[in-house]
Amino acid sequence: MGKAKFKKPLILAILFLLPVTFLLFLYPSTHNYNTLDIVHGPVNDISGYLSASERDLDFSDNISVLLFLGDDPKRRAIGALNVKELVYDKFKGFKRFQVIALVGEGSKTSLEELKKELYQYDQLEYWHFLELNPVQTLDIFDGLKADGNLEDDQFYEGLFILDKDLMQRGRLDDRSKNELKEEKAVYGLSEYSTIEVSELKNKLSDDLRILFTEYRQKRKGEFDSSTRRSDDIKTDE
Repeated sequence: MGKAKFKKPLILAILFLLPVTFLLFLYPSTHNYNTLDIVHGPVNDISGYLSASERDLDFSDNISVLLFLGDDPKRRAIGALNVKELVYDKFKGFKRFQVIALVGEGSKTSLEELKKELYQYDQLEYWHFLELNPVQTLDIFDGLKADGNLEDDQFYEGLFILDKDLMQRGRLDDRSKNELKEEKAVYGLSEYSTIEVSELKNKLSDDLRILFTEYRQKRKGEFDSSTRRSDDIKTDE
């Protein structure tokens, strides 16, 4: 009888203390996580090419996913649909998140056809298409760190993450676990393919979550500002 008397309070105490202990172990780690690397910047802001009604869409004070759909957006539907399903749908509820897709002037008919596919189930409130001429598009592209060149029709397969301070985010070291073990040369990731589903689903999604965590902690005053820069990792000469 005596054992039964103390058994219930003991169980309740254990049930109460276990979660508390677990949270105490987690607490220090919330201040010391790897932030998403700054790979380049500041980039060229888009504010000078926006109308008065579009001013809130500039890169400053927004977390932007930027892509270049060019003069024939409908022709690039596969990449745009990938971004919609694997990126936009996941992050559209996050504060200050937006997708900016640059299209060429005179692409209205092609763009409307693309929108019919994208807008089937969602009006894409945080996805914006901006028409720029070739000179303006090249100005924005040249301000980025890209692996390739903008095509003649203003299209580019990669997309870019831009933070609120006009910095391009990515990975200074994108080596896999096996490559790290084998001590392969360091290589980074400054853009994400709109065609490679696994890259959007895994790498880009993970990186955006890290960036949103960073800004959430900044708002709470819990952020450690020691962010790695491009010269923090040296490649073997």
